[in-house]
Amino acid sequence: MTTQALAVSPRRRRRLAGPYLLIAPAVVLIAAFIAYPVGTVVYYSFFQYSASKPWATRFIGLENYRVMLFEDPKFWETLGITAAWVVAEVSLQLVFGLALALILNRAFRGRGLARALMFAPWAISGVLATQIWLLIYNPSTGIADVLTQLGAQSQFAPLASAAGAFWGAVLAEVWRGIPFFAILILADMQSIPREMYEAADVDGANRFQQFAFITLPYLRDAIIITTLLRAVWEFNNVDLIYTLTGGGPAGATTTLPLYVVEEAVGSRNFGYGSALTIAGFLILLVFSILYLQFGRASRREAKA
Repeated sequence: MTTQALAVSPRRRRRLAGPYLLIAPAVVLIAAFIAYPVGTVVYYSFFQYSASKPWATRFIGLENYRVMLFEDPKFWETLGITAAWVVAEVSLQLVFGLALALILNRAFRGRGLARALMFAPWAISGVLATQIWLLIYNPSTGIADVLTQLGAQSQFAPLASAAGAFWGAVLAEVWRGIPFFAILILADMQSIPREMYEAADVDGANRFQQFAFITLPYLRDAIIITTLLRAVWEFNNVDLIYTLTGGGPAGATTTLPLYVVEEAVGSRNFGYGSALTIAGFLILLVFSILYLQFGRASRREAKA
């Protein structure tokens, strides 16, 4: 080809650059709103910086990370609580969300209303959900009062003990998170060809076999994406836990994000709080990469 054929005319060059110029303002704004906060957190993680003593700020390198990994048992304790919280939340929300999607995928009277009501827990804020569950857990006016009226002898106060507070918070967040799984799984479920189930009926497959060999394989990608997104969100959950238990009793519900809040906001130790934030980010990054690799591997095995 000649040089003239390879050359791009100015008019064509402007036409090719047009779409990039149109999205450039949005790209700049997104980069500014993401890059600046992230860069600031990374920067302060290498400093001893307290908002109450800004004149004492000094560069300490990796000291915050060394203290976090080797001298701060609360970091590992809160990380363990966070892992238990994420596993409990994602698994329970997935199971109940899948069950709800299966129910709402069937034809019955009032299905449209049921699908609309399903959005209710997802539509409200975490603080409002907390107020609802605080009323439910209230020893004087909530479920404890109902149990007392029914003849229960012991006082029911789920938020008073460590295990009760943890599982009480889990139950409240499960109630709020089920619609997320139900909505996305139901949308993907409706794309499954009906002919697959009709052919399975002809071959004599029962309901469980149809679910195991038709429904679940078709929902594989939706389940992988929804569980990953929900795991990231639950790892970073602050509003419901903070307003429901405040991290107590005795730190039983203090997750890593709540520990960041305690250090950065409560103690005004922004340097150490930034290091904790970076640690959480790296944990989520590694988990997301490994989880997606696992999803790709399982997809290849299913196709083989």
